[in-house]
Amino acid sequence: MKHPRSFFYPIFIFVLAQIASLSLLGIWIYWYVSNYIIFSEVDDKFSAEIISEGRNVFVLVSGLVLLIVVSVLMSLLFHRLNMQLNLARLYDNFIANVTHELKSPLASIQLALETLNLHHLPKLRQKAFIDMMLKDTARLNKLINAILEIPALEQKKVAHNYDVYPIIPFIHELVLESMEQFNLPSDAVQIRGSGECRCVADRNALKIVLDNLIDNSIKYSPDSVHISIRLHCGLRTFSLDYKDQGIGICASDQKKVFDKFYRTHDPHSPNVKGTGLGLYWTREIIRYHGGRISVHSKGRNKGTSFHIELPIYQASKKRYIQNLLKITRKRRQQENAFEE
Repeated sequence: MKHPRSFFYPIFIFVLAQIASLSLLGIWIYWYVSNYIIFSEVDDKFSAEIISEGRNVFVLVSGLVLLIVVSVLMSLLFHRLNMQLNLARLYDNFIANVTHELKSPLASIQLALETLNLHHLPKLRQKAFIDMMLKDTARLNKLINAILEIPALEQKKVAHNYDVYPIIPFIHELVLESMEQFNLPSDAVQIRGSGECRCVADRNALKIVLDNLIDNSIKYSPDSVHISIRLHCGLRTFSLDYKDQGIGICASDQKKVFDKFYRTHDPHSPNVKGTGLGLYWTREIIRYHGGRISVHSKGRNKGTSFHIELPIYQASKKRYIQNLLKITRKRRQQENAFEE
């Protein structure tokens, strides 16, 4: 899906601006050289009060300043144009990926319904088809929610539900839920670390973070999934180090994986589908918690590591954390008043 018009106008404007800047440069050079020649020819005929070397210097410096300003403006214009072209390309990829993600479960549901309608199946077979449809429906619902959440994230209108949790047992609980959701065996994920610290968190939001990380590990692990999670309570921050043994991320992609709509294109995993929103969503959720996330990979088939930091309650970012709790209390009071 291409948008030639969206590419044509910025390129057209950029070319016109380049022509204008080159024309301006040519006019200035011609004006300066011609005036210099004239002044040189009449230098012996006029007094020093009329002909001044300072005037030539002023003209030269003014021209150089003008050229620098034009060059800076051209650089900014080119940077903006490049951003627009990249965004348009990522948007096209996003539309293509979302279309596939929507059509695949819909086709599966349609096939199951047609089979149930045309054939009299035993109850066990019927239950299998129904379970499959429920799974595809959940997949569609997750995709739609992810798309709808993006504008709310960007406009900072997400209605998160923050509470204070003892963070290490809290993370253990969320990881176990994700393992059950993705049907991972008990030895697929190893959690290490101990300590006592509390963090302010939205349970559902952090569950989405772990779901996205584990889902990516499953997609990009050619063999069985092996995930290591290390938890640590510091003086001011809680850290979570997540590492898998998948295909890894090349160095050029590591700076882009958190960008909206961005997906790595790996020739060894051509059938992996997605929207390019999972890690973007993950980063924004961590930011809303006052934390940060980074990614690292040593290269091909050496796995991927994510490092997450969250502020410890009453030890770091006190004003920001108290504001999160205040917003949650206010929202709950509004909900209670509405129910009454």
